[in-house]
Amino acid sequence: MNQAPLPSYAPLAEVVRSGMREGVHYGAVVGLSAEGEVAYARGPVHDAMFPRSSAKPFQALAALRAGAPLEGTSLAIAAGSHGGEDFHAAETERILAAAGLTAEALRCPPAVPGGAAARKAFLAAGRSPERRYMNCSGKHAGMLAACVAQGWSTDDYLDPEHPLQVLVREATEDMCGERIAHTAVDGCGAPQLAVSLVGLARGIQGMRLSPEGSSERTIIEAMSAHPEYVSGTDRIDTELMTRMPGLVSKIGADGVLVLNVPTGETVAVKISDGDAEERARVLVGLTALRGLGVDVAPVKEHLTTPIQGGGRTVGEVRGL
Repeated sequence: MNQAPLPSYAPLAEVVRSGMREGVHYGAVVGLSAEGEVAYARGPVHDAMFPRSSAKPFQALAALRAGAPLEGTSLAIAAGSHGGEDFHAAETERILAAAGLTAEALRCPPAVPGGAAARKAFLAAGRSPERRYMNCSGKHAGMLAACVAQGWSTDDYLDPEHPLQVLVREATEDMCGERIAHTAVDGCGAPQLAVSLVGLARGIQGMRLSPEGSSERTIIEAMSAHPEYVSGTDRIDTELMTRMPGLVSKIGADGVLVLNVPTGETVAVKISDGDAEERARVLVGLTALRGLGVDVAPVKEHLTTPIQGGGRTVGEVRGL
């Protein structure tokens, strides 16, 4: 099978340790103005990429369009990647119970909490991995609620040809304004749909700018109103949304991030090395948001990431 060549990613951030450049994070970043124009771009922003969990708002939209009774915290967690705290597991169970289901219906893998404090307490209690603690369980519960609302089968709800996943595809193409370039299997087992960074940004911006009371706008408002259900008490999405009221921040695996503010400006980032320590994508995203004229002063310390050595700060990751 022929493989497409890797995009020509651009240098976006440098790692400086004790005054010497140690490494460079490559990737792509796009910023849309409030009017929807590409006003900031570095790297191959029109090439297909997997948005990973940054696409969860589109999956939540499909669930709403199918009739899932999600609102407030249940809608936020359906569009989020929670940290596996007990209140996250409880909210997931509430969504399932309202649909007449239990956690046994979930098809995401069993997992331990992702948040550091929650994981430590979970393991200290001698507990084993559970599906409801997997960071995508809220999304899966929302999908199952949609299936029940429509009378669709629940055992195979992750099949790309299942009516719900067809609806996810349609919702994604509708919001992003482009055709899906490739379909893969995400870490949670759900179909993962490839779009461009521009498409991802356009989709999230379109949801924000949709009419008041629309399903699209309601999802964005639920995320910004309940950031702890989108992410967790010790995670960066929650911090950014809490300190910049109205902001929507949604990280995706393998170096992805999307940021959107109430006035419409939207940024989407892909760090090509995966940014496993999450030390590049946030500063790159906030730098782009600032470049669009958005005031990021409430979180200005995240415009760089400190590098530690010997228990003290000896350098930083900074934008290029």
